[in-house]
Amino acid sequence: MTKWLKQIPGIGPALLAAVFFGASTPLAKLLVADVSPILLAGLLYAGSGLGLGTWLLLRRLRPRDASSEAGLQRRDLPWLAGAVLFGGVLGPVLLMLGLAYTPASTASLLLNTESVLTALIAWIVFRENVDVRIFLGMLAIVAGGVILSWSQAPSTGLPWGAFAIAGACACWAIDNNLTRVVSGGDPVQIAAIKGGVAGTINIAIALIIGQRFPGPLHVLSAGTIGLIGYGVSLAAFVLALRHLGAARTGAYFSTAPFVGAASSLLLLSETPGLSFWIAGALMALGVWLHVSEQHVHEHEHEALDHEHLHTHDDHHRHAHEFEWNGGEPHSHPHKHEPMIHSHPHYPDLHHRHEHN
Repeated sequence: MTKWLKQIPGIGPALLAAVFFGASTPLAKLLVADVSPILLAGLLYAGSGLGLGTWLLLRRLRPRDASSEAGLQRRDLPWLAGAVLFGGVLGPVLLMLGLAYTPASTASLLLNTESVLTALIAWIVFRENVDVRIFLGMLAIVAGGVILSWSQAPSTGLPWGAFAIAGACACWAIDNNLTRVVSGGDPVQIAAIKGGVAGTINIAIALIIGQRFPGPLHVLSAGTIGLIGYGVSLAAFVLALRHLGAARTGAYFSTAPFVGAASSLLLLSETPGLSFWIAGALMALGVWLHVSEQHVHEHEHEALDHEHLHTHDDHHRHAHEFEWNGGEPHSHPHKHEPMIHSHPHYPDLHHRHEHN
């Protein structure tokens, strides 16, 4: 794992995002009994938006230089708006509703469905490569999710909690693929905008339908959980999308439910049954198949103009139209000339090509 962390920049941020988000699920479960689901979703995202927005304001006090992340462009706004709708409004509301009817440990493992749906959308809609190993890993994760859903099915009716969590995963899968398109931009700016807008909308909806704010301690707790589990986690996730693409980032992020499940057992004293451990083993197999994938072949780079934070690696052998002091990484608009070569790679900003 240490070797992968050094060679592939996106793995570290993806795992960090998984740890922070995974731990937030059982912590949110502690609040859902006292705070209505829609309002809680709003408070979580508001904490994210306020915290990261404050950081952005403080960061603007220092002069912008070449080492700063690239800001969002006008062409990014439709993609970001869709990501906010699915990932910041619909997804968290469905998750909070699901948590109200589902044990946190089971909910945490069901969240693995997000990585599968993310990969499917990336593969089918955005034509991102998903090979046999990734596909087998998805099957293992799906099998684990089916076992969990079946085991918690009530004697009459349907497991609405599990369905709500699966719906949240579908929303976040769409969000992940839309955010992938704008991942060359500043991750903190993207996460702050999503948190601020989503928090405002969810809180407004909650107040309109008659829900009331909880006490100051609950508000502060939700905001803090949101800042770390949603804000910092999302910024790290966006950075991982830049380097790994949607399907692979989703695969690494699928370790989040295991963090959540372990936290649930410690914090909430839940006692999982045999189906929990069988499902966990299947999901662990799926994650291992994902993270142990190797992808290398001769590929062609088309001419490309864009802007993002970068170093002068094999893909960035360009001249500068401004005086450069040699500092790296740095950000500026730059052009990639066409080239053909072969090396291990992931569908990052520079490897979103077709496969025969």
